[in-house]
Amino acid sequence: MQVELFKHPHLLLLQVRNCMFRLPGGRLRPGESDVDGLKRKLLSKLSIDEQGSGANWEVGECLGMWWKSDFEALLCPYLPPNVKKPKECTKLFLVKLPASQKFIVPRNLKLLAVPLCQIHENHKTYGPVISGVPQLLSKFSFNMVEF
Repeated sequence: MQVELFKHPHLLLLQVRNCMFRLPGGRLRPGESDVDGLKRKLLSKLSIDEQGSGANWEVGECLGMWWKSDFEALLCPYLPPNVKKPKECTKLFLVKLPASQKFIVPRNLKLLAVPLCQIHENHKTYGPVISGVPQLLSKFSFNMVEF
C-alpha cells in the first residue's frame, strides 16, 4: 500500500521483531481468490477498530508476481522453464487507501510508512520484492492532493 506523507510517496510496511519488513498480506485459503484473501489478511493485520472490522479495501491491479520453486528461499520474478509445479507464487497488488485512515495492528508488529526513495534498491534492508516496489510503481502518475 502506498501512502503520501510530507508530499512524498511512502509504502506501508509491517516490521516484525524490529528487524524484518513485510508487506501486509499472507497465504490464501483453499478456493479463496487473490483479492478475497488479500482483503481478509488486510482486515486481520490492519483492522480499523478493536473488534477487527475494517474499511472496504479497494484492491487494484496486480503489480508483479514472484515464484518460489521447490524449497529454495529465493524468489524469482519469473517462473523458471524447468519448474512444472512451483511451491509458491507471491503477488503484489495496488491497494487504494482513503484520504485519512486509522489502523490497529497486532502487538507483535509495527506499522511503518517508509519513503519510496529509502526503499528503492535497498535490498539489504527490505529484500528484493519490497526494494523493487518503487520501480513497479514508476508506471503510475501520482497526484499529491493537499487537504
